[in-house]
Amino acid sequence: MKLNILAFGAHPDDVELSCSGTIISYIKNGKTAGIVDLTAGEMGSRGTAAIRAAEAQAASTILGCSIRENLGMADGFLEVNTTTILQVVTIIRKYQPDIILCNAPEDRHPDHGKASKLVEEAAFLSGLIKIETTVDGVAQKAWRPIIVFKYIQDRWLTPDLVVDITPYWEQRMESIKAHSSQFFDPNSSEPATYIASKNFFDSIESRSREMGRSAQFKYAEGFISSRVIGVKSLTELY
Repeated sequence: MKLNILAFGAHPDDVELSCSGTIISYIKNGKTAGIVDLTAGEMGSRGTAAIRAAEAQAASTILGCSIRENLGMADGFLEVNTTTILQVVTIIRKYQPDIILCNAPEDRHPDHGKASKLVEEAAFLSGLIKIETTVDGVAQKAWRPIIVFKYIQDRWLTPDLVVDITPYWEQRMESIKAHSSQFFDPNSSEPATYIASKNFFDSIESRSREMGRSAQFKYAEGFISSRVIGVKSLTELY
């Protein structure tokens, strides 16, 4: 299955929290999208790997994604090495995305920066014909996406571009809330965490409003580009 856009997240809720509005906008415009989680989020203070897997699938249904996979890498101990790079190369070649979205290059959680580097390296190496990968014994063809965009997460990083997600705001928030084990619940006995604070959703909205403000959108998601962005006409800009 070829996908137009493939989003990677170090943890099962990274994509929803950071670029789900952009994914919705693509799908609403007739494109195909999928999500690959690198880890099961098993080291998180709240929930379990099984709970988080079920939440991730529920969120994918809300978004309208064509696929969602989990590569089972070590949460909290993510590494950029030959084994993990080839895992990501195999996935990229499997779905042949035109655009890849991945974690912020630096962030509060150390896995995020590592995941960013891992996916960016794999996206390049996936295009080298002398790197051999197989699925079920069948050799894969080399594939390199057109571009890699890194979504902005907890830390403020200046975006290279922002995407208007205003029409999709409610659906975006619904997909985030599908990861219910991770967020505030007054009846929960789970440990208190940074993202489970009562006002965390307020900070999500504030970030999206700030991203949108400079481009005159109500809500936006910000991205850092892996290379210079080119357009064929200035009329394509807002």
